[in-house]
Amino acid sequence: MEKTFQYNNGVVAYTKQGNGIPVVLLHGFGEDSTIWDAQVNFLKDYCRLIVPDLPGSGKSPMMRDELSIGDFADCIFSLLSHENITKCILLGHSMGGYITLAFAEKYPGILKAFGLLHSTAFADSEEKKQNRLRGIEMMEAYGAYHFLKTTTPNLFSSMFKKTNPEKIEALIEQGRQFSVTALQQYYRAMLRRPCRTNVLLNSKLPVLFVLGEEDIAAPVNDVLQQVYLPEISYIHILKNAGHMGMWEEEKQFTGHMLRFIEEAGNEIYP
Repeated sequence: MEKTFQYNNGVVAYTKQGNGIPVVLLHGFGEDSTIWDAQVNFLKDYCRLIVPDLPGSGKSPMMRDELSIGDFADCIFSLLSHENITKCILLGHSMGGYITLAFAEKYPGILKAFGLLHSTAFADSEEKKQNRLRGIEMMEAYGAYHFLKTTTPNLFSSMFKKTNPEKIEALIEQGRQFSVTALQQYYRAMLRRPCRTNVLLNSKLPVLFVLGEEDIAAPVNDVLQQVYLPEISYIHILKNAGHMGMWEEEKQFTGHMLRFIEEAGNEIYP
């Protein structure tokens, strides 16, 4: 079911499917909610899935005001309030993971569990910040589509690029929806976000980590420094994935999500 709700000075689109424990899926940069289509198709028989298009992506127009990662977390809180959801599992991919951590910091009482899917609690390094600033300049000079066409293939494993070039091309073409302003806003929000390893360290909730062995955006060695911080961690490394495990290792990725949702949702933990 496609739905919308009012947030701040705009409208946010989302879908709702299934019954049971509410699970919110947050997409990453240069994506929209359809990135989760395979997972939604499978998981809808096991839980209630809430899948938004973040402002500036998919069917959600940009807000007039510049949004931070914390503001996006507030947007998700408003969505849950609109749906009268008082407890949920929140799972975020890449930039969606940054929003998940900000949400866990601001609204921990609403969460039963949360997950970082190809994401990190570390702030951007100085080198990464400079790369983002160069990216913002590149978007300005050449446009959003050209930027995504240049950067998107780097998110996938070498094997996936060889065997599924048409899927990567389709994702790039879908990127035509993005405005330069939206992508630049996301980049500014990401480079300004703080380190949130303290959120993991203080968490008593189950936390899911999914890593890709060939991930250059959220490198395995970086994320492995964080997985021991929560009291309860689920850790999965996908050997044949880069940054897009939901496509590259679809069955494994979705299976890890299901196990986590079922165990965290059933409150097997004290």
